[in-house]
Amino acid sequence: MDFVDTDLYRAVTDFAHDTPPWVQHSAETGTEAGLLVFAALFVAAWWRARQAGTRAFAIAVLAPVATAVAYVCSELLKSAVTEERPCRAVAGAAPSLAACPPHGDWSFPSNHATIAGGAALALALARRLIVWLTVPLALLMAFSRVFVGVHYPHDVAAGLLLGAVVAVLAVRLGTPPVTRLAGSMRASSAPALRWLAGPGPAGVPSYGTPRRPARHR
Repeated sequence: MDFVDTDLYRAVTDFAHDTPPWVQHSAETGTEAGLLVFAALFVAAWWRARQAGTRAFAIAVLAPVATAVAYVCSELLKSAVTEERPCRAVAGAAPSLAACPPHGDWSFPSNHATIAGGAALALALARRLIVWLTVPLALLMAFSRVFVGVHYPHDVAAGLLLGAVVAVLAVRLGTPPVTRLAGSMRASSAPALRWLAGPGPAGVPSYGTPRRPARHR
């Protein structure tokens, strides 16, 4: 099958082979490093949201869940489309910098790009300003998959879009029930649940304990 972006794939992989070795090595390891950065941002978002309202806490908790849902959707679509990897299918292309995945590990859409797109948008819903970090990181991760030769450009473009759409829908749909759950956790008598949910905003009675009226003398 000949795709419209085959020439673009060849151009990117040719360019990749002309870059310094340290750039090539960084591209090979950069995607996995990017996933670790997103994981750290998920943890940071949860920790910060422990001091926030129940809705903000719910969105922060849903961010990694929504990203996981996007990944599952990507795997299902990949199994339905069964597109061969360009490092095996494109004749005359430069050898891929990364090991070409085996036959049966299909190309469309890119799982890494899906995770990156989902994480970028889900984290942005938890904290808007972080979009200036997450979106460039997601784009860089997606480009690196073409750069190292294991995906077509349309694979990563579709992955970014799929991840973003699924993650946003999952967060929107999941926020009401998880908000209620967060309120129940903060009012729970179980210390572990109260710790996970956090005390909430400053000045709000912690864990559902009523505030005693001040005594006047």
